[in-house]
This record gives sequence, structure tokens and C-alpha cells, in this order.
Amino acid sequence: MTDENARTAANVVLMSAGVGVAYLILTKPPLRRLAVRAVQLWLGTSVPVFLITQAREAWVESGSRHA
Repeated sequence: MTDENARTAANVVLMSAGVGVAYLILTKPPLRRLAVRAVQLWLGTSVPVFLITQAREAWVESGSRHA
């Protein structure tokens, strides 16, 4: 098996697993609620951290002398 074929096979397996998990989550209400809560937590932490980091980098790049 060539490297390209191995990558394609791995991608197909991962895609199939992802579709299976998505179907399971969408058809089972408790899992759906868990997934929605996990997305809320993820967005609630990662988006503010991203914005703070961007603001800090912009401040540094602006050349401001106040720290």
C-alpha cells in the first residue's frame, strides 16, 4: 500500500467514524444536550481567550510604550 493510499484509507475510516458519531448524537437527546453543552463551554472559553490574545498582540505591534 502506498503512502497516498494509506492516507486515503485513514481519511475514509475517520470520516465514517465522524458520521457515525454525528448520527448517534443527533438521534439521542441526552447525547445531543451533552454535545450542545460542550460546544457552549468551548466557545465560552476559547473565543474570549482568542480576543484577548489578539488585543494583546495588537497592543504590542502598535508600539505603545505603556505596558
